[in-house]
Amino acid sequence: MTTETIAAIATPSGRGGVGILRVSGLQTRQIAQEILGALPKPRQATYLPFLDQKNEIIDQGIALFFPGPHSFTGEDVLELQGHGGPVVLDCLLRRVLSVGARLARPGEFSERAFLNNKIDLAQAEAIADLIDACSEQAARSALKSLQGEFSRRIQAIVSELIQLRIYVEAAIDFPAEEIDFIEESDVQEQLKSLIIAIENLHKSAYQGALLQEGMNVVIVGKPNAGKSSLLNNLSHKDAAIVTEVPGTTRDILKEIIHIDGLPLHIIDTAGLRETQDIVEQEGIRRTHAAIEKADVILWINDARENFHTELPIQWNKKTPILVIRNKIDLIGELPSISNNDVYTVISISAKHNQGLDLLKERLKQIIGFTSHCEDVFIARRRHLTAIDKSLLHLTEGLHQLSAHRSSELLAEDLRQAQHALNEITGEFSADDLLGKIFSSFCIGK
Repeated sequence: MTTETIAAIATPSGRGGVGILRVSGLQTRQIAQEILGALPKPRQATYLPFLDQKNEIIDQGIALFFPGPHSFTGEDVLELQGHGGPVVLDCLLRRVLSVGARLARPGEFSERAFLNNKIDLAQAEAIADLIDACSEQAARSALKSLQGEFSRRIQAIVSELIQLRIYVEAAIDFPAEEIDFIEESDVQEQLKSLIIAIENLHKSAYQGALLQEGMNVVIVGKPNAGKSSLLNNLSHKDAAIVTEVPGTTRDILKEIIHIDGLPLHIIDTAGLRETQDIVEQEGIRRTHAAIEKADVILWINDARENFHTELPIQWNKKTPILVIRNKIDLIGELPSISNNDVYTVISISAKHNQGLDLLKERLKQIIGFTSHCEDVFIARRRHLTAIDKSLLHLTEGLHQLSAHRSSELLAEDLRQAQHALNEITGEFSADDLLGKIFSSFCIGK
């Protein structure tokens, strides 16, 4: 437990009805005595004046005291709930800092909760994800992680891994017993069961990562194909200027939409064509840069023109492309979707909002997103990487067992798989990883 006491305003900047200041650390009781004139009863809301160094009232409001270790951080915590004016809160914060506290770093309250074993690392990350949630489903999934659903599934798999490691390493350490653990146990079946459990964990975590991060959808095509009209209809606002003049869009335009809780970062780009206009050339350069980072590319084509199979863009062949035949209202067609050997082709009218449901459903299918999945918890890319590492080691361990009957190599693979899973909850964590995670938090959380 650190000897420093920290303080921060926990409510957003600006004017509000209520402003909250939070204090945590060894000097919390002394600070409460200085500012409140008395230490409030534990876990009871007490209405008190907040005093400056001359015992003049700065503000008055609710004081809450949570003695450690029964608090969010595991330390003594004081929460002062006063009026939400920035001047009042700043005066109160300066008063707290003058009597022994220092200003908290971003995420330091949550970091102390983690370091004091009040929450694990996955739960700490879920706090920030719950605050940043941009859809109801993302918020519900973040809450599941905060309540420990993700961590419990990790711990259940780790417990099985530990039991298997104990058996395998015992067979290595006591060869005199002449026990052939490969033939006299169900080690292989246990390994297969663990692999299935981690694969299922990956599916749920992948859905959670999609809710947390979303995907980048880049709209490209020739000028006047209807890219900006599609962006406007998907975002339900006039985000882009729509005219008949080629080259109207000269820069990257970004909007976020949601499909059943899945955030899509829709990026409208400059039309691809040969041009001598320096500004438009820069817009086209940025278009190619956006294509390189895309999760899905929407190639917009005027339905009145013949579509060429070869797209005039640099494409890594791994990024899915949907060919959008736009302006079908001008040729009397109905919305439709079809597939060939290379692309999915969707016929729409962006202007009249026809066929966009087909496009949205196809986007969900491409990314592998399942709506209203009950066992989804919020997750991050680092979690998926750790799960993938664990799965790789278990698969390699199964190979060692089947092909080489090597208990020593199997034991090492089991150890590495356990280590990878423990990185998620923070049992094994590098200091630079912790610094990166908590620095993205709000100050006061």
